[in-house]
Amino acid sequence: MFDQVEAFHRPKGIPEALRLLRSGGRGGRFVAGGTDVVVQADRSIRVLIDITQLGLDYIRRRGHAWAIGATATMAAIENSPAMLALANGILAKAAATCGSVQNRNMATLGGNLANASPAADTATPLLALDALVVMVGARGRRKIPLADFFLAPGKTVLSGALLVEVQIPPLPRGGRLGWSFQKLGRTEADISVVNVAAGLQLDRQGGCKWARIALGAVGPRPLRARNAESLLLGQQLNNSLLDRACDEVAREVRPITDIRASAEYRREMSRVLTRRALRECVEKTVASD
Repeated sequence: MFDQVEAFHRPKGIPEALRLLRSGGRGGRFVAGGTDVVVQADRSIRVLIDITQLGLDYIRRRGHAWAIGATATMAAIENSPAMLALANGILAKAAATCGSVQNRNMATLGGNLANASPAADTATPLLALDALVVMVGARGRRKIPLADFFLAPGKTVLSGALLVEVQIPPLPRGGRLGWSFQKLGRTEADISVVNVAAGLQLDRQGGCKWARIALGAVGPRPLRARNAESLLLGQQLNNSLLDRACDEVAREVRPITDIRASAEYRREMSRVLTRRALRECVEKTVASD
């Protein structure tokens, strides 16, 4: 599978890793867990640069925010007490669906994002959490919203930079927050046909103060359903309003037909999973009173 690879490097620092990538030209590739690289079997790869020795395997609290290193594994995230407690555990739940136990022991958060699959299971909860990504490249260190990170299937803004960290900012203040992650796949560990992450903040009267709805596998990149979010803001939540929001989600998504599902099925499942997610969010806000 890797008989075309001419060199394998394990740098000890980020500057060295970036230099090795530049010297490898278009044939250079960063690798950590390698689960996506193995599946893709890209024969254009000539140089592999192992980034597991760069000190990026961590989950750290920074005030009321969180920072997760790019080489933190799915297993580490799904089993982290901090991530299980954060936002009703939506990121931990998503990480727990990323393939088999063996895959999750190897697959990393940075790899899941940098691979830029529209179905990436950690992308949607991170979008709902307003996450930021930190990358280091020729222009130095940059931090951008995750929503601006994905360009197209398999393409990101990295362009030779290294994704080093994911940051989760403080959650909205005021309490009465509820979160949900929903996934539809052939099996729980299989690639998503559709996945949805949502977060709601309600006031004491049941009005919506804040809303996030993110979906995966229904467009060329993971997306926020911003029109549906806007419908909820400032409104009293009831079944009619939830139906309208879910219908708006079905209009916002841009699914395709492939071997896993038709576009029509994905569109309908977007509506169904969003409703499940929003209902769970409401239930969680009640439970948190």
